[in-house]
Amino acid sequence: MLGVQLAELVSAQDAGVTDALDVVAGFDAALVDGFGRIGDEAADALAGLAAAVSGSPLSSAVADAVAALGAGSVEPEKLAALAAARTALLGAVHDALLERFDKAVGRERVAHEQTPVPTAPGGVVAGCRAWLQELAINGWRGVDHDLVSAADRTIEALWAAPELRRPAVLLDGLAAELRAAAPIATLDRIPSRRWADLWSQALLLTWRGPSDVEAETVSGRLLVLGVDVHEHGTAVQAQVHAVLETGTEAARSVRISIGAAKVDTIVGPAVWQVLGDHPRLLQALAERRAITVTDMSLTAVGDLLWVDANAELGDATDPFTTARIQLPKALAAAVAPLDRHPVHLGEPVLVENYRFDDGAVVIDDHRLPVELDRLPRCGPLTADLVAKSTACLGLVRWDAGQWRLRPLAVEYLFKKATISAHTGDWAQGPTDPKIAKALAKSGDAVEVLRERAGRLLRK
Repeated sequence: MLGVQLAELVSAQDAGVTDALDVVAGFDAALVDGFGRIGDEAADALAGLAAAVSGSPLSSAVADAVAALGAGSVEPEKLAALAAARTALLGAVHDALLERFDKAVGRERVAHEQTPVPTAPGGVVAGCRAWLQELAINGWRGVDHDLVSAADRTIEALWAAPELRRPAVLLDGLAAELRAAAPIATLDRIPSRRWADLWSQALLLTWRGPSDVEAETVSGRLLVLGVDVHEHGTAVQAQVHAVLETGTEAARSVRISIGAAKVDTIVGPAVWQVLGDHPRLLQALAERRAITVTDMSLTAVGDLLWVDANAELGDATDPFTTARIQLPKALAAAVAPLDRHPVHLGEPVLVENYRFDDGAVVIDDHRLPVELDRLPRCGPLTADLVAKSTACLGLVRWDAGQWRLRPLAVEYLFKKATISAHTGDWAQGPTDPKIAKALAKSGDAVEVLRERAGRLLRK
């Protein structure tokens, strides 16, 4: 990313984005106290939401929903209309920001083709709607352990239906967060935006039936750019960003997501071990090698569905060279309708010729804040390395009203030589002798847990 590109990205003013987010924030504030009794501020927020979508196909449905809530009727169908309006506004913000990014860096993107989505059947999803309805009536401040526990049977039934796995995961996660925070009335700060996101998405998913993922079968050479690691107490996901060359058409920017469940004692470099079902991908990350993929599925939204047996390791490659040469020409994927949310923005870029100052890279007096607090503990990338870097390969994101950079790899000078550090360098174990020695001394947490689990099974 050059100075002129960064200037176009961070200097553009879009009042529409701010206005749309203000409307969403008003709705989220109303949901904190619930729709059981609509006060003046909540009534104004709902009226603002209706006005914001008045020129869209949602206009009449949202207006009817706002009138119904004002009259004291809180039905799932009316709530779904409000959730759809909120999601549409965030989708418009996402599209505006993504268009700004693509224009700034000159990135070509595939247009998303709308396909009919079947309506979800009744049964268990009706129970989901009823629970989400109770959340909306009571508001986040009214959530207690009894209200959270009321969803247990519904979530259990969702897990038993493979075609409902997505809403099952979403509702299970939302219930877990609410349970951990209950009683929420005592909280000093309520994550209203996050919980409203989860509530809206879950409610809309109850009206979407199972649909086949649009995918094509592809073969070619995969050139890894970097890996973004998302680690939580009970799960870890590695999302690999790469360029796929098929030889018959333009190279494409793709993602590969692998994940696994874990316990909260597995942290740092040990998290790679729970992803051991994908040894070839992990070896490619650790050794920075190209991968030849054969007959893998690539979805319309750029997700390469990884099958380790269909991958062969190739020659060593330099992700920074890939970012300099292939990434600018790669065709970016479309975005799925329900994923059109600013929080999902994460576009791979290469930033060079900058200086690092107070937590941001600076080019021609234009600043791009760096997410130093999001550097994963499972790799060698540190804040100190980012601070002295000369080039950074990362994801451009949009959060809290501004663009940010999440590093995936950096180049820096060491004894007059250019060295690079990547988040995936320890995918097969730490290469830093001090870290390796410390892990050996403390013991292998994954092996200890496996051995204990084996004992329990033998009893």
